[in-house]
Amino acid sequence: MFKFLRDGRIKIYVKTRGMKMKNKVAILHTNDLHSHFENFPKIKRFMQSKTKELESQGYTIFRVDDGDAMDRSNPLTDVTNGQANVELLNQLNYDVATVGNNEVLTNSHDDLEHLYDKANFKVILDNVDEKETGKKPQWSDSYADYVLPNGSKLRFMALTFPYPTFKMLGWNVYPVYETINKQLKKWSGDYDVLILLSHLGINYDGEIAKRFPEISIIIGGHTHHLLKTGKLVNQTLLTAAEKWGHYVGVITFNVDGKHVSNRQAEVVKVSELASQPEDKDWIEEIDQQGHTMLADQKIADLPKPLTTSLESDNSMIEVGLKALESYTKTEAAILNTGLFLKDLPKGIVDMNQIQQVLPHNIHAMKTTLWGFDLVRLIKEMEKNKKFLIHFEQKGMGFRGKYFGLLEYDGVEYDDKRNRVLWHGKQIILFKKYEVGLIDHYDFIPFFPTVDIAGKNKIYFDGTLKQIFAEYLAKKYPIRNEKNEA
Repeated sequence: MFKFLRDGRIKIYVKTRGMKMKNKVAILHTNDLHSHFENFPKIKRFMQSKTKELESQGYTIFRVDDGDAMDRSNPLTDVTNGQANVELLNQLNYDVATVGNNEVLTNSHDDLEHLYDKANFKVILDNVDEKETGKKPQWSDSYADYVLPNGSKLRFMALTFPYPTFKMLGWNVYPVYETINKQLKKWSGDYDVLILLSHLGINYDGEIAKRFPEISIIIGGHTHHLLKTGKLVNQTLLTAAEKWGHYVGVITFNVDGKHVSNRQAEVVKVSELASQPEDKDWIEEIDQQGHTMLADQKIADLPKPLTTSLESDNSMIEVGLKALESYTKTEAAILNTGLFLKDLPKGIVDMNQIQQVLPHNIHAMKTTLWGFDLVRLIKEMEKNKKFLIHFEQKGMGFRGKYFGLLEYDGVEYDDKRNRVLWHGKQIILFKKYEVGLIDHYDFIPFFPTVDIAGKNKIYFDGTLKQIFAEYLAKKYPIRNEKNEA
């Protein structure tokens, strides 16, 4: 509308009710930090300085983490059950975070229930709930909403990779596309802009972008991929910042009502950021803190050293096999030498030493097989045995350098007669046998019989490291000098 004024000027009336002005938004994001505390000082300073810089330019800032912030291969994480990680995440002033498979699968149910008790950020996750009740965990919400200065509502949702093993720890995990479909219908009209924190991996992210144009931005992780300037798939911008705090991602965009424009993504390489003199001392202190806390846990008094070897039978793996049999209540066990990274000296050993021997989060597993399937499994192992010794196995919780040699206890292969024996006797084909293994063998592709034919029970209440320590404590107890006197 307009009106002519007496002096000849024209006064224009602009209708503003219901209109939303553009708002500039920035997101600083990390993923898959995996307890690499050595990068925290630089990340913290960058988060602070970049926030001030962007705020001075009129941006509304959000800081988010996409999961796997913790990794029990780090001593401080291991000894505090991840609580130390949450304390450090608090210092980075995140607004929203989600969980990765490490937070779920390397913590007991109770540990995860209390992992975020002291978090100063909101934890969101939409495809996991309590197995016992079917309700959302008390430590997470389905989403997080923020109203921008122009009135537009920004919603963050989050999904983690749906490993079926979540159920063994007391969690239900739901399919990705089914969950998104369900929530989009439920949330229709509740938000203006939708952003997904995806701890699912690059393949899932690309497919989600094709199926669900309602999602404007996907902040990715899990597969440790790097998208330096993002990747536009249909209407959705995919982003990711690799792993271990090597990069921090920066996303900027404009919001006008429900419309998102001018989306841009970049990553900042943390190694190229300036160091401060105090960084080294802080990193060393954090590292030493974990080692010291673990070293306070005295485990056993060894009468002789336990030594390991990648390519041959050794005393370390012999004890490991017996520990596995004891825990799984089996009469046979199989392990690979590459699991054991260091020797243990004679005398009193502590949990810090054992953590360095077995830094992984691999769990014990009991596998029940018919005799003919057990024969096939051992033949699979024999076929791959030499190839695997120097194979650089990564992922699935493995923290060694090479897979190493497969060693058996209670079961053996007679290569002269091409037969498999159980405690020196021929295996009965239609009899069931129980063997102690590790869950790693169920996930890697070399022994398909474990997954296809095995009835597998994974013991999530104890890692191989804990089982090994408990066995040593019973077999070689530390003598009480007062009682000896």
